[in-house]
Amino acid sequence: MPKVHVEQGWLEGERAPLVTKDGFYYSFKGIPYAAPPIGKLRFKAPQSPILWKGIKKATEHGPVCPQLDLFTDQFLEGNEDCLYLNVYTPELTPKTPLPILVKEEVVLVTINYRVEVLGFLCLENKEVPGNAGMKDQVAALRWVQKNISNFGGDPNNVTIFGESAGGGSVGWHILSPMSKGLFQRAILMSGSPFCDWGNTYFSRRRAFALGRQLGITTNDDKELLEYLQSVPVEKLRNTNPKVMILETLVETFALKMFHFTPVVEKDMGLEHFLTDTPENYLKSGNLNEVDVMIGYTSEEALYIGSRIKSVFDHYQMYPEMLVPREILVKVPPSKSLEISDKIGAHYFESKPIGDDTMKEMIKYVSDSAFGYNIHRFLRLLPPFKKNRFLYQFSCVSERNVYGNQGRTNCPDLPGASHLDDLSYLFDPKRFNLQVDMDTKSYKMIKQTCALFANFAKCGNPTPRGSKLGVTWLQYDPNNRNYLDIGETLTPGRDLGEKMYQFWQSVYDEAN
Repeated sequence: MPKVHVEQGWLEGERAPLVTKDGFYYSFKGIPYAAPPIGKLRFKAPQSPILWKGIKKATEHGPVCPQLDLFTDQFLEGNEDCLYLNVYTPELTPKTPLPILVKEEVVLVTINYRVEVLGFLCLENKEVPGNAGMKDQVAALRWVQKNISNFGGDPNNVTIFGESAGGGSVGWHILSPMSKGLFQRAILMSGSPFCDWGNTYFSRRRAFALGRQLGITTNDDKELLEYLQSVPVEKLRNTNPKVMILETLVETFALKMFHFTPVVEKDMGLEHFLTDTPENYLKSGNLNEVDVMIGYTSEEALYIGSRIKSVFDHYQMYPEMLVPREILVKVPPSKSLEISDKIGAHYFESKPIGDDTMKEMIKYVSDSAFGYNIHRFLRLLPPFKKNRFLYQFSCVSERNVYGNQGRTNCPDLPGASHLDDLSYLFDPKRFNLQVDMDTKSYKMIKQTCALFANFAKCGNPTPRGSKLGVTWLQYDPNNRNYLDIGETLTPGRDLGEKMYQFWQSVYDEAN
């Protein structure tokens, strides 16, 4: 059994076959990168990992943070003691250190971190300034810097990537001074710091609303914190604290999941993750200069196709539900109704929302929740001297589990849904998908993995000598190049340009 020494002690992993059955890799799972965030450490920034004696078995994944499953509305049990990571590497002693997807000669590290209330409760004080979940990720990146060379990895060639909320997290790391020097490249998949569902409003007020929901009415920070630290985690995860009337009237999927998210911290002399808004960081150029690859799927909201009608049940009574919360919190009610009318006319052309507007509903959610906010981040990102690549993922096959489920109600939407792209990069065990080398999906897996791995290695997804048969041109404000990643790789320009211009006009009208 393979053994590796890290700063806490010795690990024993395992050698496992690739899903393609044409090779092997080394796996080390469930490695603690910080102390268990339990008891008095609940809601606090992560602490240094605990040392161990002897050899620690690293053959089982560590528990995930307790959380709601987006697709079943069931809670994943998980465990509050969840700060673990996994390392997968093709070689433990390569001739040259490998960049930090296994088949493609890179070292892959995946991490668990605290989410929702456990990771993002904020009291706006020194005790709980917020962003504990982001600081978990920083702790994992610092662990990588100290230990990855023992797995054959190169600490000076680190690419961070994430999807959905993970994509938003990657964007936050680009902005955060706390993450400086910990990575050289970043891949944002279907998410950015601007995504409305990934932002918290009135975080301190929401924390006290949570306390009231759980049975304590107080205005004292210390009393609230001690109470919340004593509450069983099962009760914490079953709460639904609202602070805006629209949140009470309209329960969307995003509001059901993301009550607590990254916040702008008050500067209190601590090591802080964020002290300014994403827009201010980007416009000032005060951020981490790294190569960036960013994109989204061709039909992001298709995954809720079977349930999307319920999201709009209250539209006729509360048309302002179409307006992003970022706008609602700063404009008067009369203005929010004007903006809602503009959005409704653009997407639905005054048609009644129902079975005949499924396609339009999915388009609205795809654009407002994902597309616009990804373009917004990319366009505000200073060019520096770093690479910028934009993509659209449109692969369709049996691996599109989420899109194929949504397509039962929307058969005329052939593209890829939110989350579908992950099945071309990883093997989702829960779906028992087979990898058949004679299928078109295998070709799409190969080319997708090659693009991502090439970018991780050298900052260019189609470097000179690539066998992909295409050159992916960089994005810049004047030449808005992108690559469509489908059954074939197709270069193009001006992806989502009309969509971006419409939503930019909406935000301009609100300012």
